[in-house]
Amino acid sequence: MQQDLPERAAAHASGSGKRGGAYKETVEWIKALVIAVVLVFLIRQFLFSPFIVDGASMKPNFETGERLIVNKIVYTIREPKYGEVVVFDVPEQGRRFIKRVIGVPGDTIRLEGDDLYINDKKIEEPYIKEALEAAHAEGMLYNGGGPNFPNAEHTEGTVPEGMIFALGDNRSDSTDSRMIGFVSDKEVVGRADVIFWPLNKLEFIKHWTK
Repeated sequence: MQQDLPERAAAHASGSGKRGGAYKETVEWIKALVIAVVLVFLIRQFLFSPFIVDGASMKPNFETGERLIVNKIVYTIREPKYGEVVVFDVPEQGRRFIKRVIGVPGDTIRLEGDDLYINDKKIEEPYIKEALEAAHAEGMLYNGGGPNFPNAEHTEGTVPEGMIFALGDNRSDSTDSRMIGFVSDKEVVGRADVIFWPLNKLEFIKHWTK
């Protein structure tokens, strides 16, 4: 009987070791998951963020349901540029818009029908060229019933410091700076850089900067 005691002790020690190993492995998994969650939070908070296109305001270049990656760090290094597609907060509506930068501080903007002028120079807009031509071929304005700028609600045409002027590519169906006014740099979340969903549209977004 006494000879069985060492064997029992050894078996008990072996069982305890297995339980201790499982506990350590569980703790390591929990640590890894916590680290992963923290990294995702930091990346989304400071570097990149997903955005889902909702609405027709950026057609024909962006469609409802497309998922984008927004670069949140680029504008901590420099200011937005003409032609870049940006996502920004609209606090009074409690949501985010995606639009294209048309004017930066010091620019004087004038939109008359389908004619865009920056600092009194007519600007060609390659990102909506085909849409403009298609509308004109049918004898219509691409801007349709959309307002011009400046207008009765927003009479100042020169972009102030710390602001941008942003328009939707789909001018006849876009709530943008013509209605909401200039957008503060503080409200700009970042630049839309990648379409990652649906997969058949996976691509880097082209920014038509001057």
